[in-house]
Formats: sequence, structure tokens, C-alpha cells
Amino acid sequence: MAFISSFRRVLGGSSSALQSQFVSIRHNSTLTSPKLFISGLSRLTTDEKLQEAFSPFGQIVDAKVVIDRASGRSKGFGFITYTSIEEAEQARQGMNAKFLDGWVIFVDPAKPREPRPPPQAQPSPSETGFRTNKTIGWCG
Repeated sequence: MAFISSFRRVLGGSSSALQSQFVSIRHNSTLTSPKLFISGLSRLTTDEKLQEAFSPFGQIVDAKVVIDRASGRSKGFGFITYTSIEEAEQARQGMNAKFLDGWVIFVDPAKPREPRPPPQAQPSPSETGFRTNKTIGWCG
């Protein structure tokens, strides 16, 4: 029984030391660029409103809400670029999980865009207007 209690004491002491290390790691900046990804935006949020909300944290190079080409409406996310990583980190800490236009927004580091594969060519219809689908047969 004494062995188990001493074992718990050892684990309890080391877990608090590990916890303090994780807390210090979590508070260090994980940003590698001054660009931030903002998610959870309202459909009413514009580039100007986004820039106005994030301007107290530093000089903004670019503020962009991503718009759907087909509908012309916001997709609900955007990007903010600051002049320095320190300003971006302050904005991340100050605006994460805050309200903007009635919606809770989340601020994360922006990831580089992954390359997309080239689009595959669609089979063209024949002179009769039908095209052949090799897996099903004829379709119109």
C-alpha cells in the first residue's frame, strides 16, 4: 500500500511539472507568418468591417473576406495579414472566440494553399447529342 501511495506521489509531482511545461509551450507563438485565418464570419461581414475589428492590434496589410463566385455572398471565412508576426499573435489572442457581427469568430494561423490537381476533361457529346458513359452505357 505504501508503494502505491509513493508511486502516486511521484506521478502527481511529475504531472504538475509536465502541465507547467505544456502551459508554457501553449503560450508561445506558433505563428510562422503574419497571416491569420478567420472562421465563423457572418454573411454580413465585409472586408471593411473585418479590417476595422482587427485594426487595434497593429498595422494591417490586407483584410479579405472570401466570397462565393456563384452567389456573391461570403463563404464565412477570411484572411488578415499584418506587418509583423508579433501583431498577428496579439490579434490572435485578442480576437479568438470573440463576437463579430453577432457571430463567434475563431482566429488561427493561415496555412499555405495546397496545389489542386488539374481538372479532368469532360467527354464531349457526339454529333447526335448523346455521350457514352463507359460504366453505365448510353445516357443523354
